[in-house]
Amino acid sequence: MNSTLRDPPSTTRPFPRPLVYRHFHRLAWLACALAFGVIVFGAFVRLSNAGLSCPDWPTCYGRAAWPTSNLVDHVATAIRPVEVHKAWREQLHRMLAGSLGVLVLTLALLSARRRGFGMAQIVLAAIAIAVSVTLYMRGAYPPAAVLAAIGEGVLLFAAVRWSNEDFARVSALTLAMVIFQALLGMWTVTWLLKPIVVMGHLLGGLLTFALLTWTAWRATDLPLQLPDARIWRRLLILALTLLGIQIALGGWTSSNYAALACGTDFPRCVGQWWPPHDFREGFVLWRDAFIGNGGVDYEGGVLTGGARIAIQLAHRMMALVVFVYLSWLSLRLWRTPGVRGAGATLAALVIAQVCLGIANVKLALPLPIAVLHNAGAALLLFVLVGLAARIRSPEA
Repeated sequence: MNSTLRDPPSTTRPFPRPLVYRHFHRLAWLACALAFGVIVFGAFVRLSNAGLSCPDWPTCYGRAAWPTSNLVDHVATAIRPVEVHKAWREQLHRMLAGSLGVLVLTLALLSARRRGFGMAQIVLAAIAIAVSVTLYMRGAYPPAAVLAAIGEGVLLFAAVRWSNEDFARVSALTLAMVIFQALLGMWTVTWLLKPIVVMGHLLGGLLTFALLTWTAWRATDLPLQLPDARIWRRLLILALTLLGIQIALGGWTSSNYAALACGTDFPRCVGQWWPPHDFREGFVLWRDAFIGNGGVDYEGGVLTGGARIAIQLAHRMMALVVFVYLSWLSLRLWRTPGVRGAGATLAALVIAQVCLGIANVKLALPLPIAVLHNAGAALLLFVLVGLAARIRSPEA
């Protein structure tokens, strides 16, 4: 008797991997690793002042790759002269982000194949976005914006309607986030490093990374069963909230060029514990109406010294809050059988992140340490999201 035995779908399984393509979790881990690489390389691009080295989008001085000579005949040279040693960084970052988009699209197609017209909806959204990019490159901005909104709307509508037993909801949401990230990347260039856009681009990249981390862990089917799982999830949600606020403050500090607002003083700031500052000016999120190329160039920052000091002080104070809470959480994890390794890892990352932050100030923001500081934030996010995805009650 020839027959193939299949495990029926069961609501008692910890995670729903049997409902999806058997290599789905491997693709999710590949996308997660690539997302981490995009975040770290993006930090390198931003911190090396290469964020405006390709003033057009998605090409770089009209090229799919990047110019290899400073002698380029393209309209974009009127906006910014060619700097070959910087242009490759920006365009390579775009290429890596595009590769990530293809992987996320593949995950969305695989997870939607069991849904009625699921794959058709994903393909429709992808086509709308692709056409919108083509129209944008031709200067047809209003129809490009309409098509981009339609593509995003299709994905968000699908994410709301679909359940997540086969990762359809989270995959559609991740694809929508990646597309929005591409738009933020475009606005970063066309709005000349506007701080709110640069910060949003950083947060969007980390949110994409978090969604892929959650998907990869859930699809891998390695749960951590703890009796008080509900309490642990609440503690982790609070940790992620505090970390998210601190990452946003870090992005605001970086995008406003306030990392060295206190000079190289730590823990004091310009020789004082509470120097003159301007929180109201420092936290104005939107400073002008819509502007395109030719508007205010935010490279190097436009804020006063007092406003930048306020941003730096806020970042330091929130860092103290996050350090205390995550240190306490790591100690609690260390004392809990089954998650001691996670507790030790979290403690090590928290200490390393604080040391990197202090080193950034004391050593006047050296590029390798500044990039590692961004990578440390992503790794903290990885550990916390991974725990939140894996912890379950024993009876689940």
